[in-house]
Amino acid sequence: MSLFFPSLPHIESTSKRIRVYKRGVCLVDTKNAKLVWLHPNYPIYYFLKDDMPTLYLVELESETTENQITYSVFMGENTEGLATLHKTGPLAGLATLKFDTMDAWFEEDEQIFIHPKDPYKRVDILQSSRHIRIEINGTEIANTRAPRLLFETDLPVRTYIPKTDCRMDLWTPSTHTTGCPYKGVANYYNIVLSSGETFENILWWYPNTTVECSAIKGFVAFFDERLDVWIDGEKQERPVLI
Repeated sequence: MSLFFPSLPHIESTSKRIRVYKRGVCLVDTKNAKLVWLHPNYPIYYFLKDDMPTLYLVELESETTENQITYSVFMGENTEGLATLHKTGPLAGLATLKFDTMDAWFEEDEQIFIHPKDPYKRVDILQSSRHIRIEINGTEIANTRAPRLLFETDLPVRTYIPKTDCRMDLWTPSTHTTGCPYKGVANYYNIVLSSGETFENILWWYPNTTVECSAIKGFVAFFDERLDVWIDGEKQERPVLI
């Protein structure tokens, strides 16, 4: 949870120019967008009805209710996305395009990914000299005195470690990836012990990062929730994610 709001949805105006593209067409170009928190994790963009691309919207009557109208975004002969217009409640008169059905979203001239960044969330990356040692089932898999610590609002501290301070010989590539609007797209590795025991997707890294998180590019982080971690010789309790 990034911020406690007395009630949801929570609506805030933004001074950013927002543009949304599909198949090379700018469907929305507005300076009157709203940041809306439907849940406390992150916001999404909503738009005034007059800023929506009515030329491309076709009502899906089977999914329309008394509270909202659901549209398909129809371009040429293909349905290219989904849109919703609220008719009642605190979001009355506001509409949104489903983020991942669009090709590109821009804040001013900077493209954003996954979802809009939360203005109440902060990510700090600090170089540290703490001694970090990590084991899995008694096998040491990382040992460093040059970690980079990533502090992200309301999340456990993540320790990013140089690959050369890790047992890379135990790694096998995973096809799993995840995306983060603050850091970029992460690739994962599995760990396979000499016993043959495999721990899937237990560490990740960012081959490329956003500009603000470039300090962790090429470093790896482990799921401390599944491992034994010592910091300056003191064994840590495993964090519990809520």
